[in-house]
Amino acid sequence: MRPSFGTNLPQIVTHICQKAIFKHALGEEVTMAYKILIVDDEKMLTELLSSHLQKCGYEAFVAENAEQTISMLNVYPDLILLDINMPEIDGLELCKMIRQNVVCPILFLTARITEQDKINGLQVGGDDYITKPFSLKELTARVAAHLRRDERSKCTPKIVSSQGLIVNLAEHTIFYGEKPLNLSNREFDIVEFLMRNANQIFDRERIYEAVWGLNAEGDSGVIKEHIRKIRNKLKEVTGREYIETVWGMGYRWKK
Repeated sequence: MRPSFGTNLPQIVTHICQKAIFKHALGEEVTMAYKILIVDDEKMLTELLSSHLQKCGYEAFVAENAEQTISMLNVYPDLILLDINMPEIDGLELCKMIRQNVVCPILFLTARITEQDKINGLQVGGDDYITKPFSLKELTARVAAHLRRDERSKCTPKIVSSQGLIVNLAEHTIFYGEKPLNLSNREFDIVEFLMRNANQIFDRERIYEAVWGLNAEGDSGVIKEHIRKIRNKLKEVTGREYIETVWGMGYRWKK
């Protein structure tokens, strides 16, 4: 079962940027490697842009569709280059999905040139509009300008994602596409612990200590029941198995 990425996606992603002073990318050194996420289904274009941006001192990441874009938010991009004309979910719809809490600049790339197209892009949360075909010099200058402006926050991101799940650690919410996963506080803490340590095996005692604390008075046997409930809720919403039982050893989150 694949997640349904609709247009009214609740708050799933919070990105808060913290960077050193940025120097203009045209011929000047970048003091810290900014991360640029390129979202486009044209492979030749993404390869060209990725190579060029890396030469300018940026870290470049590529996504070809909405689902890959959601997953790539784990890298906490400082700026997103987003093509409008993509299959299934276009750039306008994708922007609406992620813009509510993703505060980094979003620059649309498109061959659409009408005034209304530009208005539509800005209304859904885009910061700029670059019309194809464009020169690499122009694109680089616009990227540099937006990054210089983007001093919106100074704290660490609070989002973790895994196989379609978007976990907001600050809000204590989990979504699979548009579908919320309703967990108790303890269940959420267990999911967070296992997800942060994906592929590592933990017995019930270790999970209990991590979630309840070293000095907690209780029985680690409750972990088995919590895991059962978490699995059922995950299966009901996603149709997937995320937590694996390693017999004689414990549990691990599948990566």
